Amino acid sequence: MCCSNNNSEKDIQLVKQDSSYLELIKGMQFFDPHIHMTSRTTDDYQAMADAGIVGLIEPAFWLGQPRTGVDTFRDYYSSLIGWERFRSSQFGIKHYSTIGLNSREANNEALAEQVMELLPLFVYKEGVVGVGEIGFDDQTAAEEKYYRLQLELAKEAGLPVQIHTPHRDKKRGTTRSMDIAIEHGLDPYMVIVDHNNEETVKEVLDRGFWAGFTIYPFTKMSNERMVDIVKQYGTERIMINSAADWGISDPLAVPKTAVLMKMRGITDEDIRMVTYQNAITAFGQSGQIDEADFAAVKEIDQSRKFSGNTVLRGGQQPRIDKNSIFIQ
Repeated sequence: MCCSNNNSEKDIQLVKQDSSYLELIKGMQFFDPHIHMTSRTTDDYQAMADAGIVGLIEPAFWLGQPRTGVDTFRDYYSSLIGWERFRSSQFGIKHYSTIGLNSREANNEALAEQVMELLPLFVYKEGVVGVGEIGFDDQTAAEEKYYRLQLELAKEAGLPVQIHTPHRDKKRGTTRSMDIAIEHGLDPYMVIVDHNNEETVKEVLDRGFWAGFTIYPFTKMSNERMVDIVKQYGTERIMINSAADWGISDPLAVPKTAVLMKMRGITDEDIRMVTYQNAITAFGQSGQIDEADFAAVKEIDQSRKFSGNTVLRGGQQPRIDKNSIFIQ
């Protein structure tokens, strides 16, 4: 079903406010290849599962304020491959991660040197599907130094790279990121360039890289603009994510964008490519993603424990009626 431009705002309001939008995508599966679940609640996990999200990738990033010692990185990386992977499974969602030193904290060189020694201990772990998210923030010399070192680590490990493109001077930073990746001998097909917009997408695709788009309130990319990009550029090497970090964000951005695509006449197969299959193909080059695991993880026992902890509290039983307003 395709809607006229006159219904544009009406479409968006429906997706934002009316939970019945899920009926339009009932039976569809989604894979969010960039979402920071450390910042989300168990209710978010449940809502994501209800909306059809079966798998996700959580990239290592900064946590809102600078970390002060290498052990804080060690604990964070451990949580991504440990507790968070377990917590996701308790809601029937398969969790993967990318591990790296983020660009903002690369500027603390004394700490960055220690983190670089730590990274090889984590990038070979089960469930790690890439080195990321790495790249540029302010495009400093230190950021470039540690970006280059991590590209070499990705080559050595045979893992895809997930690039964070800068918020400021994005076009120059995106071009520079790709230039350096090629300089280090990486195959563009092994590199996912994230946080694209209308200014960067053509060059990323023309050069053979994967183009990630973050659907994010007020910044980066709206779901309406995303629909227009898919209509203009098609689906090859394009993937959609939510980021859903500690700021104002939406962990349901991927299925909501799928709804709007469907309302605007984009085929189910094209929707599947940009909200599911392309991400699996790109990060599946790690050898870590098996779609059969998406079904296996549905066997949920919320009484299971990880390091003595469960997602339940105080004798709580798993919530059966997900729509109940009462917490018993």
